[in-house]
Amino acid sequence: MHHAKTYHAKELKKDNSSILIEGPVSSVDLAGYTFHEGLVAFRPPKQQQKALIEIADLPEGRIIIARRNELVVGYVTYLYPDPLERWSEGKMEDLIELGAIEVAPEYRGYSIGKNLLKVSMMDDAMEDYIIITTEYYWHWDLKGSGLNVWEYRKIMEKMMNAGGLEWYATDDPEISSHPANCLMARIGKRVKPSSIQQFDQLRFKNRFMY
Repeated sequence: MHHAKTYHAKELKKDNSSILIEGPVSSVDLAGYTFHEGLVAFRPPKQQQKALIEIADLPEGRIIIARRNELVVGYVTYLYPDPLERWSEGKMEDLIELGAIEVAPEYRGYSIGKNLLKVSMMDDAMEDYIIITTEYYWHWDLKGSGLNVWEYRKIMEKMMNAGGLEWYATDDPEISSHPANCLMARIGKRVKPSSIQQFDQLRFKNRFMY
């Protein structure tokens, strides 16, 4: 599959400061920036930066960032699903996962999350993919946000909706283990019906077990 990546950018202005949302960014560009010390949801900022540089080099890997000058304050990643997850079982070339999205706490409230998703979808190549994301409440910053599970889930869903991702049912045991967890997806305009069918089979694996 041809993995074209077309760069797009959008500027957000707030309180006399401007934040640039841009991507997909190259590993070289990423290496030149500093990661905000508040980006600790997955691992320490320097290690997270290293992980994102590696993703940016993958043929299908896409990193969209939010930065204030040279300081990265938010990002979203897209890549093939983890080999250990059911979503990789079909080895589908046209299914990628929104693996991580994070915004530094002091930059929340700028609508950075929504705009990271909007800029991601400006690239026409995204119409060739089924884009999925799996949301697990135990990854959410409930303490830092002061929200309960359902309030957080609502915000998360709204943010994903901004990128055209919608809720999809699944019998995946980890997702089914808590009602706030969910699978969300966006099916690109050019995705083949056979791929959509394959995605449906991945969503429901227990349906055929009698």
